[in-house]
Amino acid sequence: MGLATIDIAVLGVYAVFIFFLAQWVSREKAGHEKNAKDYFLAGRSLPWWAIGASLIAANISAEQIIGMAGSGYKVGLAIACYEWMAALTLILVGKFFLPIFLENQIYTMPQFLEQRYGSSVRLTLAVFWLGVYVFVNLASILWLGSIAVNAVAGVDQMTALVVLGLFSCAYSLFGGLKAVALTDIVQVTLLVLGGLIIGYLALNQISGGQGVLAGFHQLTLAVPEKFQLILTRDNPNYKDLPGISVLVGGLWVMNVSYWGFNQYIIQRALAAKSVREAQKGVVFAAFLKLLMPVIIVLPGLAALLLVPNLATPDQAYPEVMKMLPAGLKGLVFAALVAAIVASLASKINSVATIFTLDLYAHVKKEASQHHLVAVGRIVSVVAVIIGIVVAKPLLGNFDQAFQYIQEFTGFFTPGICVIFLLGMFWPRANAAGALTAAIGSAVLSLALKVWLPELPFIDRVGVTFLACLAAAVVVSLVAPAQQVSQIKVKLKGIDYSTSTSFNLAALVVLVIVSALYITWW
Repeated sequence: MGLATIDIAVLGVYAVFIFFLAQWVSREKAGHEKNAKDYFLAGRSLPWWAIGASLIAANISAEQIIGMAGSGYKVGLAIACYEWMAALTLILVGKFFLPIFLENQIYTMPQFLEQRYGSSVRLTLAVFWLGVYVFVNLASILWLGSIAVNAVAGVDQMTALVVLGLFSCAYSLFGGLKAVALTDIVQVTLLVLGGLIIGYLALNQISGGQGVLAGFHQLTLAVPEKFQLILTRDNPNYKDLPGISVLVGGLWVMNVSYWGFNQYIIQRALAAKSVREAQKGVVFAAFLKLLMPVIIVLPGLAALLLVPNLATPDQAYPEVMKMLPAGLKGLVFAALVAAIVASLASKINSVATIFTLDLYAHVKKEASQHHLVAVGRIVSVVAVIIGIVVAKPLLGNFDQAFQYIQEFTGFFTPGICVIFLLGMFWPRANAAGALTAAIGSAVLSLALKVWLPELPFIDRVGVTFLACLAAAVVVSLVAPAQQVSQIKVKLKGIDYSTSTSFNLAALVVLVIVSALYITWW
């Protein structure tokens, strides 16, 4: 079932509005030409609301909306642990990580690694991140986004894939991060509004028009097994979400790596006016993360009653969208497209940032600011083209793309976590220990995958993290100590204090997450 004329009109208004808004908010004052800091870090001028909204817009895309709704359909409410535990992680990032990064005026995560460990670690991780961002993140968002567009609008999937990629690149190409971040408040508003609409209508339909609360109550009674946050060993989905490990195990490693050390996420906070502004931004994002399961997982749960017996779980969200009336379908569809293009634009900008500042600028040290910005724009276009080409070959055969993405990144995140945590909080850590963690993470993860295939991947991440941490500590102690003069980042005297409002917000987030787990344990 395609879109009605009014739906197409709503989508068209959104596309034109967001494109021109991006150009307007990223314009420069007369006589000022964009330099690298303007293009890649928005001139370090982002306010808290733009940071918080942009963090969510970068995070929530087709891989979350389509993939997590699909996992909600298959696994149940337990998949929401990724969102609710992320809210707690964001508080930790704001409290302990951002003061270090902003005090040291960090542009990119590889830059921090070079200043802390040396050029070999920077080069290794820069190349790794470029590969993951293009071949996993960009490709997955394009593929899952095209599935949604095809299912709801009837557009040929490959056509949808190409259009999504090119539009995302086009609206962010001129303005860089500023264009992306300052339009993300619109994107997130549309995402939240669209998600609430589809959730309301789905629950109201389940209750036969008796309201949302009645629909939710009926849903919990119809499929009680889908409302367990902590899965038991006899649950068929235990391997995906292994019980208590989502609270105290490898999921913490995944979240800390993603929210604390992931360039396309942390780049928004690095562009803040100040540490306090960045901290307010991550708190805002934490509250939005608490809301995300209502917007994303709930439609997948509702699909269990509204459209049972789907061929694949990832069809859940598009199928529920089909039930919306004309006009509202266009609005919700625009919200889905907004999430896709916002996340794509974020990743495109981060690919350009890492390639330009961490690789190209080190080879062409004499390059002008204008030249670096031009290179960033060229890289953006190339990254999108590659993502379009490889999307179907890489992801076309997976029925639960969200779980696939989590498992793939889980091969490397334990080592990344070890490298950064030791680099920030243990002065004795050196390059030899860091490289041991990086290589050991991939090798040990693969070995456990082959030799212990029954081990849940979240547990594998936790085991690998502990092993890599021990190995990095031992190697750092055995290898020659890094000279103090070689450590070019400030690690002592960092002000970790936070405002009263930050502390109160953190407490509220903790209480809400605790209440949710107590209710649906």
